Amino acid sequence: MNAVRLLLRQVRYEQLSYWRNPTAAFFTFAFPLAFFFIFASIFGSSHNRDLGGVKTIQYYTPSILGYAVMSACFVNIALMLAQRRESGILKRLRGTPLPAWALVGGVIGSSIIISAVLTAVSLLFARLVYGVRLPADRIGPVLVTILLAAVAFCALGIAVSALIPNADSGPAVINLPYFILVFISGTYFPVHGQLAHVADAFPLRPFIQAMYRSFDPFFTGSPWAWHDLRTIGLWGLAGAVAAARRFRWAPRAR
Repeated sequence: MNAVRLLLRQVRYEQLSYWRNPTAAFFTFAFPLAFFFIFASIFGSSHNRDLGGVKTIQYYTPSILGYAVMSACFVNIALMLAQRRESGILKRLRGTPLPAWALVGGVIGSSIIISAVLTAVSLLFARLVYGVRLPADRIGPVLVTILLAAVAFCALGIAVSALIPNADSGPAVINLPYFILVFISGTYFPVHGQLAHVADAFPLRPFIQAMYRSFDPFFTGSPWAWHDLRTIGLWGLAGAVAAARRFRWAPRAR
């Protein structure tokens, strides 16, 4: 079997595994839409002074998308790999002819598909319910930004999975830094000053800022946020290096 067919088969396996757990899939999609509905219903029609008079709903669309993509890629992958490692699934897979790159590629490919579906559902919901507009000439930058962020968050999720000592501690290890990052990055409200400078050093706020350039109706410059994309890419590269060096196939000895 050639490499492409092997990778596609593994992606298909990961997709089947994901959708056969409808409860987890439901909440992956429900949480972003629920947050989007709550914040958009409360603040969406107002004109935010911090955003130069832009309707707040135009900001919440890319910010909640950032939350959704990070959840689908970073959180889900880290917890899933930790659970598979502790249950012995990864160790058994390591003993099969399946190459390690195909396993990792299948996990990443499946998460990118989930992110794409989440993006489509969120954008459709925002357009139909709240009239959010995304100019046609800015669709390309949005898709590239989402793809780069999804790959970076996947790499970070794989890297962080090695830090989880056991499956029971996974949610605590992942959710604490995840929700701190979500709040300081301006997911639920625009942030400024020193807090924004701190959040700029991490990948989520650059992702949100890069996306917002395309959703800001008053922005007339280039929709390509190269500085933010570079930050996201560097985090993805760091995550890939850490994952390659620290990834564990078997549980820690007790």
